[in-house]
Amino acid sequence: MNSELRQTLEQQNIRFVRILWCDNANVIRAKAFHTGFLAEHQEQGISISIAQQAIPVMYDAVAPESGLGPVGEAWLVPDWSTFNALPYAPGHARVMGDMIRSGEPWDLCPRSFLKRMIAEAETEDLQILAAFENEFYLLRTLAGAIVPADDTVFASTLAMDLNQPVIDGISEALLAQRILVERYYPESGGGQHEFAIRYTQALQAADWQIALRETVRGVALRHQLRASFLPKIFANQAGSGCHLHLSLWRQGKNLMPGTSHEAEGELSPIAQSFTAGILYHLPALMALTTPSINSYRRLQPHFWSGAFRCWGVDNREAALRVPSNPSPPSPTHIELRTVDASSNPYLALGAVIAAGLDGIRQKMDLSESVTLDPANLPVGDRQQRGIDRLPENLGEAIAYLSCNKTLLHALGKNLAQAFLSVRKMEWEALKGLTLEEEVKLLLERY
Repeated sequence: MNSELRQTLEQQNIRFVRILWCDNANVIRAKAFHTGFLAEHQEQGISISIAQQAIPVMYDAVAPESGLGPVGEAWLVPDWSTFNALPYAPGHARVMGDMIRSGEPWDLCPRSFLKRMIAEAETEDLQILAAFENEFYLLRTLAGAIVPADDTVFASTLAMDLNQPVIDGISEALLAQRILVERYYPESGGGQHEFAIRYTQALQAADWQIALRETVRGVALRHQLRASFLPKIFANQAGSGCHLHLSLWRQGKNLMPGTSHEAEGELSPIAQSFTAGILYHLPALMALTTPSINSYRRLQPHFWSGAFRCWGVDNREAALRVPSNPSPPSPTHIELRTVDASSNPYLALGAVIAAGLDGIRQKMDLSESVTLDPANLPVGDRQQRGIDRLPENLGEAIAYLSCNKTLLHALGKNLAQAFLSVRKMEWEALKGLTLEEEVKLLLERY
């Protein structure tokens, strides 16, 4: 392996290998080693302070109630199956890291948490396929202000033409990393775009999400643009979500569609329970799937963002949409819309899996499908049908997660403590900011 890897690095003229992790503030970070010292780092990786999992988004300081501090090391060990040269950073390569302590996966490692949840699904003989569908803005600086790269509307062909060089650059860079680009189109906001990546195994889906965020930003920089996945940048323009698509499989068979003729076009019983579990735990899940204080500016009624706890076939106002197919099998998957790219994909996807598995194990019943915008229902009708307004700020989501035994157990005591300490520190520090102040701080964190 050492000689083969060294040969690959030499052939591709790689000078630095970046080992990446995504922390509890959901910021993507890396340490890099020079390839001249491959033998030293290939297996053991690079050390990082355990306090790195207690750093909030505002600055590099330790959340006081995290249980972490300046004493103690974890090792960021490269998973070489994720190795890719970086098309937008010649001479550099990327590999995803797993956090190891005392020779074992560290219980605060987000990537290891997702692996544990995948293993939990396997105990039910279930495999999870997933895909993250990202929206982001391309931005430029004008007279010292950040503005959209163009002023177009949804699916505008003019936006495609104006941005073709950078969009082609992003697509080609993703494909060079073996990340399958399925669809692309300009979104509703000026300068806003959407990339749909092909579904894959759950761990790879989260790895691809990290790689996509990095790639979009890196390619944009080479075109003298900034890219941001921040959920809400402009008060008068569309927010950016990151819809999570999920399907359940067993021995190569998709379990999502109903099997009987009468159930054609409906979810199977196991898919219904999985979906019910996600909806049941969604208020607490949002501390992980929409974890930024800025996330809640996007999650508003009538904005197609999933502000109400309900589901519906082809309903883009429901938090959970079941997309239909024009021909069987239908449906093939579910889409959780109450997600954005300020989330750590390993934590978000792992927690959603945990919630869905709880629905299966508890044999939860799925509520009635909602066939209209839930915000248009009278309050009494919503209450009667169990359609709740989801948390309206990060503080509410933190409160739900803090008392959700299922998700806390899945995360484990130490990861839950560190994650919640970071969320609480961010909430207390940032809850009084204006949108402009949030954007100034967070625009390039995400």
